[in-house]
Amino acid sequence: MPLPDERGYFGSFGGRYVPETLMPALEELTAAYQEARRDPSFWQELEYYLQQYVGRPSPLYFARRLSEYCRGARIYLKREDLNHTGAHKINNTIGQILLARRMGKKRIIAETGAGQHGVATATAAALFGMECAVYMGEEDMARQALNVFRMRILGATVVGVTAGSRTLKDAMNEAMRDWVTNVDTTYYLIGSVAGPHPYPVMVRDFQRVIGVETRRQVQEQTGRLPDVIVACVGGGSNAMGIFHPFLEDREVKLVGVEAAGCGLETGKHAATLNRGRPGILHGSKSYVLQDEDGQINLAHSISAGLDYPGVGPEHSYLKETGRVVYTAVTDGEALEAFQLLCRTEGIIPALESAHALAQAVRMAGEMPQDAIIVVNLSGRGDKDVQTVARALGGEG
Repeated sequence: MPLPDERGYFGSFGGRYVPETLMPALEELTAAYQEARRDPSFWQELEYYLQQYVGRPSPLYFARRLSEYCRGARIYLKREDLNHTGAHKINNTIGQILLARRMGKKRIIAETGAGQHGVATATAAALFGMECAVYMGEEDMARQALNVFRMRILGATVVGVTAGSRTLKDAMNEAMRDWVTNVDTTYYLIGSVAGPHPYPVMVRDFQRVIGVETRRQVQEQTGRLPDVIVACVGGGSNAMGIFHPFLEDREVKLVGVEAAGCGLETGKHAATLNRGRPGILHGSKSYVLQDEDGQINLAHSISAGLDYPGVGPEHSYLKETGRVVYTAVTDGEALEAFQLLCRTEGIIPALESAHALAQAVRMAGEMPQDAIIVVNLSGRGDKDVQTVARALGGEG
């Protein structure tokens, strides 16, 4: 049976755990998406914008010097960092903006951690002339000041969130409150494969283009499928986008990489699938970082985009079925990978993507030279250079 089921469950994960006031809005959204999903003109319009505005297909690039450094498998990079706005996030925001317009909504709200989803949402809202408000924790606003400025230039209102840890989790709480209050006029544009049904399946569908292109490109360049695909996992949208078209190819190993922060044993990490347990967060059942009483624990990562105590429900299902292996990389290992890609390939990766790179480098040296690893380079690192400078003791 295709997943999720009609109630939005991937096995025992997913569903809708929201206030009663939001149920009509979710039913309306589900009906609108199901109608759009069956309408070829919807996908034709999305394809037009992905090609002519976003710049798809993104390249699949053979990282020769990085591969030589590893002395093992050949490493290919899926260059989502070359999309307009600099990350994979734009694939989903264009899809959801088209849906919001179809539903007659005039106001868009979103939440963001690293700012890439916020910038992508502000961009799409500007493109279609919609009012836009983006919720962002003040901790993340300080870490990602450049992206805050970009959102404001694009005409969005950035709403600073001072509650809790002042990061993505709290921004999502505030966006949910806004939606409850303004549900008749407002479309909530969630940026990851998280949240209540139908968001996990809808975002996955809009991000599948990454894996569909990768599948075609790797076969064109190498004549076969890759041995391993690696992607970072916070909420998990870039990983689900590249993994999903390969789920039935059992010979392709799929590896998701979470943020181990200061180390899994320190408690200062964001490794939800490695150290969490099933619970409810932001409207769905999935793995969650929580204490013995079920209270949500604070997450930690040097990467604002991975600094989230939850994960999309389909990832929890794929963990429990064993189809995807989930591992973790520390802040220090991600920083090393960040610098390594800069110096070997002249590419500055997002710190999120650097986690996936670190795992690929770990694996490549232990694999034969005819093996193929694909890394989803989910975003570019301009936004992170000050964070990296501070971490390395330079100017920030």
